[in-house]
Amino acid sequence: MAKTYKRLKGSRNMRQRLLLATLSSTSILIEDIRADDTFPGLQPHEISLLRLLEKVSDDCTIEINETGTKLKYEPGILMGGKNLVHDCGVSRSIGYFLEPLLVLGLFGKKPLSIRLKGITNDSKDPCVDTFRSTTLPLLKRFGVPSEGLELKIVSRGAPPRGGGEVFFSVPVVQCLTAVTWIDEGMVKRIRGVTFSAKVSSDFEHSMRYAARGIFNNLLPDVHLFSDHKAGPQAGNSPGYGISVVAETTSGCFISADTAVCYDQGEETGEMEDVERKEVIPPEDTGVQIASFLLEEIAQGGVVDSTHQGLLFLLCALCPQDISKVRVGKLSPYGIETLRNIGDFLGVKFVIKPDPSTETVILKCVGCGLKNLSRKVS
Repeated sequence: MAKTYKRLKGSRNMRQRLLLATLSSTSILIEDIRADDTFPGLQPHEISLLRLLEKVSDDCTIEINETGTKLKYEPGILMGGKNLVHDCGVSRSIGYFLEPLLVLGLFGKKPLSIRLKGITNDSKDPCVDTFRSTTLPLLKRFGVPSEGLELKIVSRGAPPRGGGEVFFSVPVVQCLTAVTWIDEGMVKRIRGVTFSAKVSSDFEHSMRYAARGIFNNLLPDVHLFSDHKAGPQAGNSPGYGISVVAETTSGCFISADTAVCYDQGEETGEMEDVERKEVIPPEDTGVQIASFLLEEIAQGGVVDSTHQGLLFLLCALCPQDISKVRVGKLSPYGIETLRNIGDFLGVKFVIKPDPSTETVILKCVGCGLKNLSRKVS
């Protein structure tokens, strides 16, 4: 019997489509992947993600045509496994790989523990600090045990050449727990971390001072920690950055982060030509990210805009109970996620604006995904 494939086009949401295809055991055929681009086909990080899917599952098949513009993917059985290692490359940061890995890990046969190598902090994807402070607590809402859920930053890696490494482990669950999560609470404290690698630690001092200057006008409990790396732990490129998270009275975590790196020039010494390039000074980075966090808080909602997609996905994977969550303005990624969830899992969300707070309340009945490979004890 000929295998039926769900046919998709283009490179949009590639990561999410692969994740949902794996969770729903749907074989997919994606055509016209950047067919008209100067560099057509799959990009290095997408190929790396496919290799990662091969590592954590058994019997998955991946076929890519010569130009990389056509991909056939048949998901296998999620195995998990311990002491895995994956090089994420340097075309996207480790954060790009962590979100799908996190969800897949929950539904594996065995708990997952893996070392990921590459870029730990950049301005495109959520950085590993945010992942640790904000993304992992989000999972606990859905009944994921804290035990076995861990992210350790072994070394930092800034773009363009990375060199960072994290150790990540995630436990397996039988199924998630539906949530009613609509009270965002009031901000009670702000925590954060600044990092610098292969640059002076003064950069961190300036970022912290600038960010605190804004936060301290609003609340007293503000702590920003510093993580200055040198030598092998500093990776292969100079860079600095900041990740801040606001914790609320109802246990929500709202985060914002960025990193500043010195782009590929003739990178000879550690710092000689760094001075000559125009980069955002650390004071401005501190002010910018503090303002960005305040904007995220002002939007309301139980998660920040970066975490909307993951929140919706977790609600959709819950048992067939109602989950109800509140978010600020729907982000473009959040909207795409809702479409993809409908497409792969058949879960539809009821979306109701709450004009009094300018937030949005979403309700859905989960698809009841169960971890079939895990024995019920």
